[in-house]
Amino acid sequence: MQKPTFVAIDFETADHGRDSACAVGIVKVRGTRIIHEETRLIRPPRRTFCFSYLHHITWEHVADQPAFRQVWRTLRPLFEGVDFLAAHNASFDRSVLHTCCEKARIRPPHQDFVCTVRLARRVWGIYPSSLPHVCLNLALPLNHHDPLSDARACAKIVIEAMQQGWSPYRGD
Repeated sequence: MQKPTFVAIDFETADHGRDSACAVGIVKVRGTRIIHEETRLIRPPRRTFCFSYLHHITWEHVADQPAFRQVWRTLRPLFEGVDFLAAHNASFDRSVLHTCCEKARIRPPHQDFVCTVRLARRVWGIYPSSLPHVCLNLALPLNHHDPLSDARACAKIVIEAMQQGWSPYRGD
């Protein structure tokens, strides 16, 4: 069976608005091999930061960074030839990506998302299914709320699941 190419993605947000991405981590995988990793800081549309206590990113870190529209121009090529996207609690990252794209008046990637929360439950029966708990169970390194570390962990969860026989092509 064909091994997919996919992108694992993780956003950190500044505030409760889904348009407030302040950082993104992206890991591209071909088959079961990581072929590219990238992380970017993003200047959100507001100076309000509610979640600095989690990700340690403040306005001072992003004030001189490009807005989402400019960041996305450089990241968009990473999504070419990709079969699906993966994220832990995919509904959150999907909504951040789609909202940021909508606000920037650009088309979001068309690929479906695989949720690694659901994957961890389905393949290994891991509960609770927080990213730190799943990584602990699978012996994966994690610096939680670092967007690149979170994206890398999601990529490795998908890789581990494929090595256990899970396939995104079967719809399970």
